[in-house]
Amino acid sequence: MTRRIAVVSAGLGVPSSTRILADRLAGAAAAAVRAGGESAQVDVVELRPLARPLADAMLTGFPGPELEAAVETVRRADALVAVTPVFSASYSGLFKTFFDLLEPELLAGVPVLLGATAGTARHSLVIDHALRPLFAYLRAVPVPTGVFAASEDFGSTGEGALAARVDRAAGELAALLSADRGPVTPRRRTLEEELADPTPFAELLDRI
Repeated sequence: MTRRIAVVSAGLGVPSSTRILADRLAGAAAAAVRAGGESAQVDVVELRPLARPLADAMLTGFPGPELEAAVETVRRADALVAVTPVFSASYSGLFKTFFDLLEPELLAGVPVLLGATAGTARHSLVIDHALRPLFAYLRAVPVPTGVFAASEDFGSTGEGALAARVDRAAGELAALLSADRGPVTPRRRTLEEELADPTPFAELLDRI
């Protein structure tokens, strides 16, 4: 079985430390899945090029084709790696806007590996005080280990500790993927299914 891992990176620079961390987490997660005897496919959603489509969708309620393709990548994923830079002690507005636009229940029961980057370790609690509440509201299943990386973590002194956190979090994500969670997690509808048989508006309101 091939496990699809969607990576959502909200880095603003080119290159960005956020994307570097996201790639490392995705690579480690894919390796952990393969070590368990399954194959893995990684699909990356970079939010920086989607800044204008995200703003347009927020104002009009209608995502353009680029944004719809990104949402479809997340919809089809078995697991998610979500990484944001830290702004004002929380996730970035770009990161939050993308998840605000996802339909209700899309991430219900989906294992998520959370990551964040910042210039200083003073923001290291952002995963617990900001990201976990957001994904709990979305009914996703964050892995126990979140991975925060400050600028010094990418240097030689912090590299070993960062690598250990990355491997531990990736192993937890692979373990959640391989676990049988039974019928508690509803199967998410594909875009084609939704277009062919739209969910009634009243039902969508009940889910909010």
